Amino acid sequence: MCTHGGELVSLTTRKPIAQLIADSESHHLHRALGPGALVLLGIGAIIGAGIFVLTGDVASHYAGPGLVLSMSLAGIACAFAGLCYAELSSMIPIAGSAYTYCYATFGEFVAWIIGWDLILEYSLSSSTVALGWGANFVSFLAGIGLPFPARFAAAPGTIVTMPDGHTATGIFNVPAAFICLFITALLVTGVKESARTNTIIVIIKLGVLALFLFVASRFVDTSRWTPLVPPNTGEFGHFGWSGVLRGAGIIFFAYIGFDAVSTAAQEAKNPQRDMPIGILGSLAVCTVAYIAVALVLTGVVDYHKLGVPDPLNVGVEATGIRWLSPIVKLGVLAGLFSVILVNLLAQPRIFYSMSRDGLLPPVFSRIHHRFRTPHVTTLVTGICVAMAAGIFPLGVLSQLVSMGTLLAFGLVCVGVLILRRTDPDRVRPFRTPGMPWVPIVGALICLYLMLGLPRATWERLVIWLVIGLAIYFGYGRRGAERVRKEQDQSEVRAAS
Repeated sequence: MCTHGGELVSLTTRKPIAQLIADSESHHLHRALGPGALVLLGIGAIIGAGIFVLTGDVASHYAGPGLVLSMSLAGIACAFAGLCYAELSSMIPIAGSAYTYCYATFGEFVAWIIGWDLILEYSLSSSTVALGWGANFVSFLAGIGLPFPARFAAAPGTIVTMPDGHTATGIFNVPAAFICLFITALLVTGVKESARTNTIIVIIKLGVLALFLFVASRFVDTSRWTPLVPPNTGEFGHFGWSGVLRGAGIIFFAYIGFDAVSTAAQEAKNPQRDMPIGILGSLAVCTVAYIAVALVLTGVVDYHKLGVPDPLNVGVEATGIRWLSPIVKLGVLAGLFSVILVNLLAQPRIFYSMSRDGLLPPVFSRIHHRFRTPHVTTLVTGICVAMAAGIFPLGVLSQLVSMGTLLAFGLVCVGVLILRRTDPDRVRPFRTPGMPWVPIVGALICLYLMLGLPRATWERLVIWLVIGLAIYFGYGRRGAERVRKEQDQSEVRAAS
């Protein structure tokens, strides 16, 4: 409990589910997404940086051939969390994802923390993937004889090598910033158009992945899988079983995708039925794809050689089949494009939900009169992400994104338990099986994977949360109280 302006305000104020749904009905987003589009939306977000970039990093620095175990552990954790997400998304079919679910179960204060955490999560994810897209785009152009000016493909201050062998200083990463702005413009025009674009891209990248697996599987040398878990170097997280654990935590970066599906609940045609299909369907497809790529990649290439931004291209080169290389590069570009698209679709909807609840200024919940999209939050998010992608060099951001994802997923699992006790009679179109063990095990696995991440990642998360708390106590708490009073007054007028 805390006091502000002479009034006693509870930080644990929960918003009734009926009120959450009623509020959403007065803010009309266009319901244009069916179950197929939602499954493809999840695949579009999950199959991207995890397969095309992080597989090499995890295999070469943390898990070795045990990459497949890291993938499996992350997939198991997501399966438990996914079942909990499916229940809550069908029960509370509105935009906001884990933020909204926490508002209904833990209250306003925890909801703010998760919402603020998700903002960081999606921003860093989008900027990081944009940098990967830019690097692969420049590499693709060079491969067809169209070199891109190196100084305009690197962050300010970054030392780059020019075509004549001389070095120069980077000015701005134009390709990375451009792709963010292009996708932002696409998202402003409408979610249906964005979903169609995502569907085309998902089909392309799934086809490329299938082709890579078919061709490269013939070159697998099973001796490269021995030992499956290389001996630990003496440092926690570097090979051995602790390396498998850390690898699973890092790979979680990619599984933010099915959280992104739940942020589109308010734009689903039949959310009670379609949301569980979208979440669990995309998770099943992507987990199988991740494990298959991990097996083939570490069977074709010695894991020590995979510590590069484009591990699949290393795998293609190891087969000696040259015609496959440009196809894989196009698949990578398509894959990373769809990840940025889904992430930039998801984050504005979290801004939108927080603004609707009064935790952020009203401008963030404005809906475009023609396109019926949250255009203000989409533009703000897109411009900020584009600037970050253009200015900052590629860093080890995936661990921080994974930390935020695990925190959100763990709280969603606990939220299912709480709502089963506090609101047992509410209709649940999808019910999490194996109660109470599925959510308990899901929350414990998320905590276990969080403990495997480096201390520096925990420190960065704490710094971001401290900034968020300053905003909450400076504005958000008063704004939420104002919105609650306005709603109470509206109910009194309606009753009279």
